[in-house]
Amino acid sequence: MRNAASFFKFLLTFLPSVISSGREECGLLMSETLHAVSYIFGWALAFIILLVYIVCFSFLLLYSLWWKGANLLAILPIRRIEKKKNEWDKAKKLLRQVCDEIDKSVYPGTRSRHPCYTRPILEAASQNAYKVVSEILKRSPEAIQSKEKKGYDIIQLAIIHRSEKIYNLIYENGERKNLYRTYEDSSMNNILHLTGKLAPSSVLNQRRGAALQLQRELQWLQEVKKLVIPTYTTKENDFKETPDIVFTREHEKLVKEAEQWMKTTAESFSIAAALIATIVFAAAITVPGGTIQDRGYPVLRNREAFIIFAISDAISLFASSNALLVFLSILTARFAEKDFLVSLPRQLLIGLFSLLLSTTSMMVAFSAALFLVFCDGKLWRFALICGMALIPIAFFAALQLPLMVDLLKSTYSPIFGKQRKSVLRQFNQDDISLHFGK
Repeated sequence: MRNAASFFKFLLTFLPSVISSGREECGLLMSETLHAVSYIFGWALAFIILLVYIVCFSFLLLYSLWWKGANLLAILPIRRIEKKKNEWDKAKKLLRQVCDEIDKSVYPGTRSRHPCYTRPILEAASQNAYKVVSEILKRSPEAIQSKEKKGYDIIQLAIIHRSEKIYNLIYENGERKNLYRTYEDSSMNNILHLTGKLAPSSVLNQRRGAALQLQRELQWLQEVKKLVIPTYTTKENDFKETPDIVFTREHEKLVKEAEQWMKTTAESFSIAAALIATIVFAAAITVPGGTIQDRGYPVLRNREAFIIFAISDAISLFASSNALLVFLSILTARFAEKDFLVSLPRQLLIGLFSLLLSTTSMMVAFSAALFLVFCDGKLWRFALICGMALIPIAFFAALQLPLMVDLLKSTYSPIFGKQRKSVLRQFNQDDISLHFGK
């Protein structure tokens, strides 16, 4: 009993000390934990604030750059157009002032035809400056009879220098065409012989590529052939050369350059078409998401993005295959002179359009596949993928679309004929008819 009482007394004295020390340790531990949590939370908050700051700064920087770039892209073309228009208006004003000064001067022995108009109208006809020609003819209709030292008038100079706007004057006075159908110079060259000569380099350089340059030369030859009488198309000059012989001799180098340009272009684009066909064919076999093992059906076949992928991949495959076949047909062509008139430019246009369609469809299929596999329904990822996919399409369109437009305009947009009457509406057509071709 004495031992039990002493043990009980020991517990009464020891337990309060243990409990008090435990409370102190627990309080110390809790304070350390709270301090650590607050430290971590502070660093996390600082990191989040820094991340938000970086994102906001990057966004503002990109936005400012985009805004400046958009302003430059929008303002510079407008300013360039405005500058050209102001220069054009100043040039027309200066032209009228010069013509007014010429009209004020009086030369003995002249009535209505002023000799100071002779050289300007001939030079304007050579430079295809139809505004100058129209202003002179409005003031002095007889100036259309002006001739240079070799005896060429403005229509013949327009043929030699490929001034189609001046040449279309002939359509304003149809009753005078017969004078040019039988015209011959001192070397027995008719106007078809003049057309057979190579155009000046300044005129040829206005066209994109040797093939389009040769095409425009052939268009001039076909146009003038419609004007002359049939027997003159095979008539020889003093050098025993027909118009076709003159054209072949003068354009021999240009034909070789056009053939080389066409082959190089077709080879480059055929490589791109073959690469696209290979990529989209492999993508059609290994569909995104895999297939069901026992049936072979695509796992994601019921999703809208998968349907877009399948359709765009098929379009890309068919278009690239068509482009490849067209470019191969160009490489195996005979490259005769007549082929450059319609056949070869049309094939190149079809091939370029097919290649552009296949490239666009391939990027759409690629974007749809990435959306199925990685986006998880998040629109910002989809927007990022679409933005990146537009870059190669934009580059291809920016680099090749001008060539496609030139091919389309040069092949299917006529430059001769009565539809160009608006060129010369300023002067009286009846006055011109009285003197045209005399």
